[in-house]
Amino acid sequence: MKSQAASDHTIDPYVPGHGDHSFDVDHYSLELTYTVDSNSLGGRAVITATAIDDLERFELDLYHLRVSKVTVDGAPAAKYTHHKSRLVVRPKTAIAAGSSFTVVVAYAGSPRPMPGLDGDAGWEELADGVIVASQPHGAPSWFPCNDRPSNKATYEIELTAPVGYVVVANGVLESQRRRAGSVVWRHVESSPMATYLATVQIGRYESVEDSGPVPIRTVFPAGTRSESVAAFERQGEMMALFVRLFGAYPFASYTAVITEDELEIPLEAQGLSVFGSNFMTRDWEHQRLVAHELAHQWFGNSVTLAHWRDIWLHEGFACYAEWLWSEESGGPSADEQAEEHWEKLDQLPQDLVLGDPGPDLMFDDRLYKRGALLLHALRLTVGDDDFFTLLRTWTTRYATGSVVTEEFVAVAAELCGAAVGPLFDAWLRGTVLPELPTAS
Repeated sequence: MKSQAASDHTIDPYVPGHGDHSFDVDHYSLELTYTVDSNSLGGRAVITATAIDDLERFELDLYHLRVSKVTVDGAPAAKYTHHKSRLVVRPKTAIAAGSSFTVVVAYAGSPRPMPGLDGDAGWEELADGVIVASQPHGAPSWFPCNDRPSNKATYEIELTAPVGYVVVANGVLESQRRRAGSVVWRHVESSPMATYLATVQIGRYESVEDSGPVPIRTVFPAGTRSESVAAFERQGEMMALFVRLFGAYPFASYTAVITEDELEIPLEAQGLSVFGSNFMTRDWEHQRLVAHELAHQWFGNSVTLAHWRDIWLHEGFACYAEWLWSEESGGPSADEQAEEHWEKLDQLPQDLVLGDPGPDLMFDDRLYKRGALLLHALRLTVGDDDFFTLLRTWTTRYATGSVVTEEFVAVAAELCGAAVGPLFDAWLRGTVLPELPTAS
């Protein structure tokens, strides 16, 4: 279903200077070559797009890397300029609204994380490899793109890396072929994907795969098989629970990548998640995050916010999935988790607006917990049957789409009754923490 968000051309103040609403990218074909020792990336991006407005010029996002050539529909651009992170392209002939066009950008350099209001994000060197963690603004650190989450596209990612390194990217690994001293890894993502969810992970990895109803692969540093498999062995159970509660898994497969380096936090990408070696334990604090990142495949990766102000639609749902897994796996129930975290939040500053937290607080832990508490309050109000029907309807109706909070509220009112409106107003718009309701 097409979201009402698709027609909103407002520049997102959470990531200023990103995205162009005058066109939509339909497909990215990325041909990349990477040298690990020197952190050198060479790229050729073939971008297929559709003009929304008449275009005499358009802009792509690309940070720090050097552009050597730009063509539009096979002809050299009349002019292009690349300043800071904006590549401005003037085609020789104006492009009419509704027309398809193809842009090819050749570029190279030493990629680095891109700074933003919330910190740095994007391509990052590890001790021996690469991690790409682009949420929310880091995609331009490694490929030219229309960097806004409301523009989802399909991808082909072909990356040549030295022999001995494994490349993991979004989608299905279609081929792996040897060249002199290197291997070409080709992945295809056929489900529309936001730019910030595009990723490549490069390292000296091994892997194991569970070929159940949803193939689940665990990728880990060479020599760490036993501890890696043990730490991630319950992913199949988590998947079964979430499929039952949230609906069918939205992608072809799921991969968990464990880097040799330690990471401060894990992160999600479409069809995969990335964890540092410090998460290779069975402790609840790590297991809850395994569940959290898996839940993002439904909430965030398939159903994706159109504006970053609605980040609770990702993080609140994934946090609530932690509580559901806690109950399923024999830990504290969702009720107990909600009561505990309500008490903790009640002791913290009450200055966060869940429905529009601002760039400084968009990844504040209070947003995660308050979003989960909103969902639990809704569940207590409408009952389990209506609540989980709502979640499955949400993930199905807006699968692979871009959404805004008002759409979730509308679906809740449609399925559960207009009486849920005041609940959303209190939890989303106010700063004071509402009380949890009693079960209906």
